[in-house]
Amino acid sequence: MAKLQVTQVRSGIGRKQNQRETLRTLGLKRIGDVVVKEDRPEIRGMIATVPHLVDVKTVD
Repeated sequence: MAKLQVTQVRSGIGRKQNQRETLRTLGLKRIGDVVVKEDRPEIRGMIATVPHLVDVKTVD
């Protein structure tokens, strides 16, 4: 199964509570943090909540 590399590129400060919680749930705490997650519908949904705060790349 493919994996997604998710990088936080913008801060969650001043954003809605659910967006800040989504960043935390993805495992992102600060700008520049990188996590690798499986490409699943749940993860895609979280990314769709904060597309303006993260950068996503597909990793094999």
